[in-house]
Amino acid sequence: MTGHPAADGPGSPDHPASESPGRRAADRPRLVVLRALGLGDLLTAVPALRALRRAHPGHELLLVAPARQAHAAVATGAVDRVIPASAPGRAVPGRIDWSGPPPDVAVDLHGNGPASHRPLSRLRPARLLAYAHPPERTAGPPWREDEHERDRWCRLLSWYGIPADPQDLRIRAPERPSPAPGAVVIHPGADAAARRWPAARFAAVGAALRAAGHRIVITAGAGEAGLAHDVARRAGLPGSAVLGGDADPPFAELAALVGQARAVIVGDTGLAHLATAVGTPSVVLFGPVAPRLWGPPPGPPHRALWHPDDDAARPGDAHGDVPDERLLRITVPEVLEALTRLPGPARLALTGAGG
Repeated sequence: MTGHPAADGPGSPDHPASESPGRRAADRPRLVVLRALGLGDLLTAVPALRALRRAHPGHELLLVAPARQAHAAVATGAVDRVIPASAPGRAVPGRIDWSGPPPDVAVDLHGNGPASHRPLSRLRPARLLAYAHPPERTAGPPWREDEHERDRWCRLLSWYGIPADPQDLRIRAPERPSPAPGAVVIHPGADAAARRWPAARFAAVGAALRAAGHRIVITAGAGEAGLAHDVARRAGLPGSAVLGGDADPPFAELAALVGQARAVIVGDTGLAHLATAVGTPSVVLFGPVAPRLWGPPPGPPHRALWHPDDDAARPGDAHGDVPDERLLRITVPEVLEALTRLPGPARLALTGAGG
């Protein structure tokens, strides 16, 4: 699940979410940030976006991202508007649709090379904040492969004298009611098969939870309807247990569901980061990439399951077309056991449920 459709209104790409009192947006200096990726990528960048907002309180902060991320971007409390831009996979948009004067500051939170530097440089910003790229003599700190995504972007800003806290990652869940308060949310999808635990195993977890009397919602991003309904059917759940699938669920509805859920069971994908952002306990299943690079913060609310062969941070292909062998080592009983070890009210009783 990578994002959500935009809509007109306050906080949409066509309407700034906030403006400095007594100052029109047209009069404010601009700060443009490139992060044209999915929902999880956006949420891991929240600490950096907040740091930029604090360091430039009078600027209009514009995020270059897919239009479907507009509502999630505004929910961070740091972004004023989204400049819609996207590219296939994790590629960099070749062009930023910008017709205004050169921005005061441009920040590359997308990558570490010319592909992401150049679209920002073409805007002719007064200042570009980016990782060093020696062939192009780009200033900035050195890139590190073995670094958590939240830490990576905070270190970049710190190098430029902007304090950033990687733990400043929480967002406020919408106050609207959840469509299923207190439910256990299962998200079987991921944008690559390498990070997609088998549907039969998700269904077995769902069946055990159903047998123990827990309410379950199966969430699905655009194009994942077939997978979600297959999991629901195998788990003995009605089709009404599925949220989304033909299109992404609206962000406000999804965030309310996750924010008021008892727990979330999910692979290494955007919904895992949403659970972290709104403070909902989660069990997250890892395969080709180590939790130390993309996992939730250590601590009782979240349990990251992973069975590596060694200490490699990226032992598999995160975008591969078959489930990663390390992901397949995670068993149904292991996930159920992790659910019984979540803290406080999130701990799930499964007495009498199958394993």
